[in-house]
Amino acid sequence: MTAILAIENGNLNKKITVGEEVLSMYGTNIYIEVGEKMRLRDLIYGLLLRSGNDASVVIARAIGGSEEKFVKMMNQKAHAIGMKNTIFKNPHGLDEESENYSTAYDMALLSKYAYQNKVYRNIVSTDKYEVSTGKKTYLWYNRNKLLTEYDYCTGGKNGYTPRAGKTLVSTASKNGLNLTTVTLSDGDIYNNHRNLFDDAFSRYYNYKIIDKNHFEVDKEFVEDDVYIKESFYYPLMKSELNNVKTIIRFFNDASNDKVGVINVYLFDDEIAKIPIYKNKKNKESSSFLRWFKSLF
Repeated sequence: MTAILAIENGNLNKKITVGEEVLSMYGTNIYIEVGEKMRLRDLIYGLLLRSGNDASVVIARAIGGSEEKFVKMMNQKAHAIGMKNTIFKNPHGLDEESENYSTAYDMALLSKYAYQNKVYRNIVSTDKYEVSTGKKTYLWYNRNKLLTEYDYCTGGKNGYTPRAGKTLVSTASKNGLNLTTVTLSDGDIYNNHRNLFDDAFSRYYNYKIIDKNHFEVDKEFVEDDVYIKESFYYPLMKSELNNVKTIIRFFNDASNDKVGVINVYLFDDEIAKIPIYKNKKNKESSSFLRWFKSLF
């Protein structure tokens, strides 16, 4: 959460001056020194690759103005992306004094959200990173061993506290199917993640449910030429294919570009709501043709 907020709200190339906030940090650090200057981008690398607790408090002050204000941003973001059972109390995760609280499901939601950001994906998929501040040179190797031990791993973040135990949030991709796995208080994180991914990849395939290039609607239902912006894919087991249904609805008032919606269901659960738009270009061409004919 600290990383994605920094990426979304900060200037990644801006140099941040390290303050005395790092002096109280313990556990895993990147050992930056008071007065040292480091780009925000580099601090995020140190945060994600090496679990730099000292980097987290420098980032929090730089982005939020203070740690307290940054923690408020963390909880607001958690609420916005549906993390209903999460409370952040600090930007680093150390829980002896102030308790961060979350669940595996909420961490999976956060992983899914963060993974949509290209900068985040690039950082967590980096095996080795070197940076020089002019004062010191740092060489960091990613602590997430799954990245080099599992061919389909695309990133993630491991962690540990005495109360939470060993934890890992990881992502993997195969045949267009992107997955995230979370285990908490797990003594065998890498083998468990590998086995969970292999199981899911063996049972699920990323099916194309709606194809934007082959989307047509009978003129009996709508006069305008219509289209959808993106194809819709969904991971399914082969046995579930016959339980997918789509319902197309058109609005009575289609005065704007959005003229309808495709509701996609798996059994009785709605899994997607895809907007349908009218094709402006075709409408403008036909309007011009009618005007041109009217001249004669």
